[in-house]
Amino acid sequence: MGHSLGRVDGPVLKTPTKPISHFDATPTPPNTIERIYSNYRSEPEMPQTPQQNIGDSSAKIFAELLSGPMLEIVVGSEERHWHLHQNLLVHHTRFFDESYTVNGERKRIQEGKLELRDEDPTAFELLVKWMYQGKIDDVSWMPKDVKWDYAFTCQKLYLLCERIGLQELQNQAIDQFRRGCHEAGLVPGPEEMKPIYERTRPSSPFRRLISRIAARQIMDPASEKDASSYKDCFALSPDFAVDVINAIKVGTGGSLFDDPTEGNSCRYHEHEDGETCHKTVKFKDIS
Repeated sequence: MGHSLGRVDGPVLKTPTKPISHFDATPTPPNTIERIYSNYRSEPEMPQTPQQNIGDSSAKIFAELLSGPMLEIVVGSEERHWHLHQNLLVHHTRFFDESYTVNGERKRIQEGKLELRDEDPTAFELLVKWMYQGKIDDVSWMPKDVKWDYAFTCQKLYLLCERIGLQELQNQAIDQFRRGCHEAGLVPGPEEMKPIYERTRPSSPFRRLISRIAARQIMDPASEKDASSYKDCFALSPDFAVDVINAIKVGTGGSLFDDPTEGNSCRYHEHEDGETCHKTVKFKDIS
């Protein structure tokens, strides 16, 4: 998919530079591999993220996580292959547990292999880095000409995390996305916005973010974009249209329009040009 970028703009968003703290009700990771599996399998069928950063794990636990079977993962249409420690993957999310199914669906992992052909390999690279190191790169340290590309990769990372259930990394991904847009002076165009509404839940914070970006572009008098620029997005998702309109209402402070039932009626007449009735009706004086 090509990048249909928004125009170069002034500061759009203000992103804090320090990590954002978050609440995670997931219990502290267990101490042994057997407890990792038994605890995950006894919990409700909802992917969870461990509270402890992998970089803060003891040497003993980290060594246990890097033991055991390897999982082959095939990513993207170009079929890039990874062989990763399955114990470590399951430590982060049940998605990589061979026994885990959702709503009775067939097992995703078969014979030690998982296919994620509709995911982006560059986003998966960031996932691997985070799983083994507990962090991803900060866009602020990158040259300006690559900030947008990294931001867009973080958008795809967010979608990957939405799928596999990694809330903590989702939050880091959206932070890097916002910061990258801000520092590059660019915002996503309609084509980049479509996947957000195709692959996220209605309550997703990323939906709220991009609908506000679109609303700001539409309302910016210096922007060439108007509502028709997002026609395909509106057609794809009525929710996108609703979110953008609500964002405009909030962003304009709820300003009330002039009453359309008052004032110049020619605005609502059909004319060959303009908004003025050129012909006036003359009444004969019968007095």
